[in-house]
Amino acid sequence: MKLWQTTDSLDPRIESFTTGLDPVLDMELIPFDCKASMAHVTMLASIGVITNQEAGDLNDKLQEIISLHAEGRFSIGGDQEDGHTAIELFLVDRLGDTGKKVHTGRSRNDQILTALRLFEIDRIDHLTEEVTNLAKKMESFAREHASEPVPGYTHTRKAMPFTVGEWAMAFHDSLLDDLILIGATRKVLNQNPLGTGAGYGVPIPLDRNLTTGLLGFAKVMENPMYAQNSRGKYEARILQDCLMVLYDLNKWASDLIFYTLPDLGYFSLDQSLVTGSSIMPHKQNPDVLELIRASWHQVAGYEYQLSNIPVNLISGYHRDLQLTKEPLLRGLRITQDVVAVSQVVMDGLEVNTEALNRSMTEELQSVRKVMELVRSGMTFRDAYREISKVYKPDQDKPNLSVV
Repeated sequence: MKLWQTTDSLDPRIESFTTGLDPVLDMELIPFDCKASMAHVTMLASIGVITNQEAGDLNDKLQEIISLHAEGRFSIGGDQEDGHTAIELFLVDRLGDTGKKVHTGRSRNDQILTALRLFEIDRIDHLTEEVTNLAKKMESFAREHASEPVPGYTHTRKAMPFTVGEWAMAFHDSLLDDLILIGATRKVLNQNPLGTGAGYGVPIPLDRNLTTGLLGFAKVMENPMYAQNSRGKYEARILQDCLMVLYDLNKWASDLIFYTLPDLGYFSLDQSLVTGSSIMPHKQNPDVLELIRASWHQVAGYEYQLSNIPVNLISGYHRDLQLTKEPLLRGLRITQDVVAVSQVVMDGLEVNTEALNRSMTEELQSVRKVMELVRSGMTFRDAYREISKVYKPDQDKPNLSVV
């Protein structure tokens, strides 16, 4: 029996289609769904809708589900539509009629919203920690190699002198920007939708401030339609933040793929980080960097999907929104994996000083030479043209040995 079902006439083909991937996806949300339910039943007891004994029994069994889930011993059955159903049926099986009271005063709409918000805040906190750790590794690498020279490139051609330290710090600083964006999203997420029902409120005097405190939210989402309309919008913002992190790591990985080319050899990867070829025994491939680079495109696809599903829907819940769950979960998982493996790459990244010193060829000093002439009294444009002759083989070259 479905939580919403009042007849036995549901076509099994429709049931399978509308259920979709929820039994698989909801497994990740089970602990958060239970935590929200525990706050809900505690609140129901505080306003006299259920007894303290019933609330205690329900909370004990909800905690049992969390423990079983952590041990890999809780599942969503093939005949159960989603995680909400699996949880409630477990409670009914263990507690009889008391289990049937867990859903009093709420809808699956605010139930999933609350579970998602708790899950999202948890994952954002974890992502914040990991991005911070990666930024620290960038900073340590920069300090260790602060004075190592490396050519700066424009148009994939040597341009001006730079340092390995400055290169690494550029990504450190970018990741700090990303943390600001992630923090702003967390602030928006940190609101309690529990008690908004299906988007139009609940006709009993729920104590929403109590559940807000119990769940650790910063504030109540007072307007129930506002809460419902946030679904999809907030999730898209999360993936947009993920894309900012992956944008920076895409460029970082692209740099390293280039810098570790055997023809350049500025950097090299520890042997534990490279793979080989099934036919060419000499190959050492930077597969990990290529997959990091590609991850931006993966998550961009999920973000596009997620952003577009809620568009053009009138206010309130629509089953379309069920389809925002998969891109959110997959996009977050990819981002978390990429940030984690990027730290491993940083730990195994080696700087080849001899190759870097050889790379600092004379043309990288062209701007310095222009500035020397400017300091001697020549206009910048004349100095620029004078120095440009040095790098045009078909023209007479000026004597710049004093520069």
